[in-house]
Amino acid sequence: MALADNASCAKTSEEFPFPEIVELNVGGQVYITRHPTLVSVPGSLLWEMFTQKNIRSLARDSKGRFFVDRDGFLFRYILDYMRDQQLVLPDHFPERSRLQREAEYFKLPELVKMLAPKLSKQNSIGDDPCQSDPEELSPNADTTRNLASASAALTSAGTGTPGGSVTASGGSAGPDIRRSGFITIGYRGSYTLGRDSQTDAKFRRVARIMVCGKTSLAKEVFGDTLNESRDPDRPPERYTSRYYLKFTFLEQAFDKLADAGFHMVACNSTGTCAFAHDQTDDKIWTSYTEYVFYRE
Repeated sequence: MALADNASCAKTSEEFPFPEIVELNVGGQVYITRHPTLVSVPGSLLWEMFTQKNIRSLARDSKGRFFVDRDGFLFRYILDYMRDQQLVLPDHFPERSRLQREAEYFKLPELVKMLAPKLSKQNSIGDDPCQSDPEELSPNADTTRNLASASAALTSAGTGTPGGSVTASGGSAGPDIRRSGFITIGYRGSYTLGRDSQTDAKFRRVARIMVCGKTSLAKEVFGDTLNESRDPDRPPERYTSRYYLKFTFLEQAFDKLADAGFHMVACNSTGTCAFAHDQTDDKIWTSYTEYVFYRE
């Protein structure tokens, strides 16, 4: 403990209590940076912490590192910003709103502005909650314009022709405009075959049905039965392969796809012998099967 404290506070004095190289423990993540970086934005929380004279008032962990009880993963972007006051995020960054909250906590108003949702002509605030990058706004805007044009055309055609009608879906007043696209569902399973392969195979229940396709189509077809916990912030016009269904009956998934106008166009399956019993010669096979559905 004494060695850790001495190492962290090396080259300090009463006038300059902090070392040139500072070790931080942010939510369990360890960061090492220079002291000038931490005080590069006057008025920020880090500036307030590392310009005070009483160094003992700051929290420490068991190894003598300065401790900050915040999100350790997102702090890397806070620290990057402190270095050169610029923001560079990965493509399709899903935690933009959370990072904005961290920027507010660390009192970085310019970073908060950079992370704020951008205004657009179509929407007062962008529809995309994570706002990963500017490119994600353009597909949504184009889709909105295309749907609005098609809606106007169908409405005028339905009202201008004797007997003309517009089909409404789900009780809504607007027309039922269904976009084309593919949805793939897949599942892993296992089954046991006896020695002579003539006895009935023993199938185990399907553990999980995976969903791959455009987010908007998947949500349209499966609704509340779609589990988005593995990819919660995927924009509507982006593709994902991380969703899965809350039920485990393939027939139920087929029914929902058929009701939404999809039909199966391809399927494939692979099987691998994963285990063979020494005494009974029973073999346990694992398989992965995919079904591809399309709607025109």
